[in-house]
Amino acid sequence: MMGTPATRPHSSGVMKILHVIASVDPADGGPIEGIIQQNNAMTDSGVREIVTLDAPDAPFLKNFGMKIHPLGVHPYGGGRKTKWARFAYTPRLVAWLRENAKQYDIIVVNGLWNYASVGASRILPRLTAPYVVYPHGMLDPWFRRTYPWKHLLKQAFWLAFEGRLLRHAAAVLFTCEEEMILARGQFFGHSYREHVIGYGTGDAPDDADNQIAAFRAKLPELGDRRYLLFLSRIHPKKGCDLLIQAFAAAANDDPDLHLVIAGPDQTGWMSELQKLAETLNVASRIHWPGMLTGPAKWGAFRGAEAFILPSHQENFGIVVAEALASHTPVLITDKVNIWREVEASGAGLVGPDDQAGVTKLLRSFLELGEASRSRMRSAARACFLKNFDLNGSADKMLDILKHVTQNAA
Repeated sequence: MMGTPATRPHSSGVMKILHVIASVDPADGGPIEGIIQQNNAMTDSGVREIVTLDAPDAPFLKNFGMKIHPLGVHPYGGGRKTKWARFAYTPRLVAWLRENAKQYDIIVVNGLWNYASVGASRILPRLTAPYVVYPHGMLDPWFRRTYPWKHLLKQAFWLAFEGRLLRHAAAVLFTCEEEMILARGQFFGHSYREHVIGYGTGDAPDDADNQIAAFRAKLPELGDRRYLLFLSRIHPKKGCDLLIQAFAAAANDDPDLHLVIAGPDQTGWMSELQKLAETLNVASRIHWPGMLTGPAKWGAFRGAEAFILPSHQENFGIVVAEALASHTPVLITDKVNIWREVEASGAGLVGPDDQAGVTKLLRSFLELGEASRSRMRSAARACFLKNFDLNGSADKMLDILKHVTQNAA
């Protein structure tokens, strides 16, 4: 849905919220999914629009469900993205924000290190429209350790653009305290106002039988076999190589168990991973359905023995919360920032993000008896309802935005 910006609210009390984000491509994962989920949860209390760097003819914009202002001149989403395409420069963003920002009560800048945030940094600090920044885990120290030369470039961007954007923001929002603490000191030159806002996702929709059938129909070669599920972007940050190595090491512990690795391959890594699986003699037990959405996605969660995410860095992990909502135990590393809630609730197992750690994680789960797994499934659902149900986090998000706008008035 595309059109002119909304007018500023009057006596209705309904907030006009503008999200700034590089792309609304669903293959990009968490940030855009979070915006959609919050929009669904707060339909009576706010009007949300999105300005994006996507090209107007991007296929995923059709029937999107929210008003979109696509300002890009080249396709941002779909398939592999080059480094410059990921930055997604468009000359239209700054002018558009200058002209239209005043028509919204609050602006939310989602993510860093692309032209959505850089362009916002050039204009928002000079306007009277209040804004907040949601880094979505992009200040995590893992990036500094893994890509030290890229970090030096980011430091330059921080001094010139990103840090200035955060310094003038009414608040910088973090999904949990762990993310906020890890972000401290990663860049020098600008301070900012921290705020932990929490995060959540919508509940698993009913109709489990049809959802499971939809998933199985996507993978006829899987049949009715039992499986572990990885569902996320296929990216080195996600530890997919560790998962395949761990699965190979534990394969003989449960010869009938298969592994489903579902998600978009945005970096061209999948072929290398498939070769690794062949070398380790487990290729016939690993399935690659691509990106799953709708009933097939929920069916994949519901039918899995466990959900596994061996990430090296994850500020929240919506997919973890979705698995918990589906009564599915989760096996995660201690680099997934909600690992403390998972461990404390007994909703899954936690281990370090190395080959030995992920292998032990997998083997520990396979050693559990049926009674223990059943208790873990019940605990998974309880963990979701207590910590990650979207209704609570959406209300908190709205309260923060209202507080910011009242202070800016």
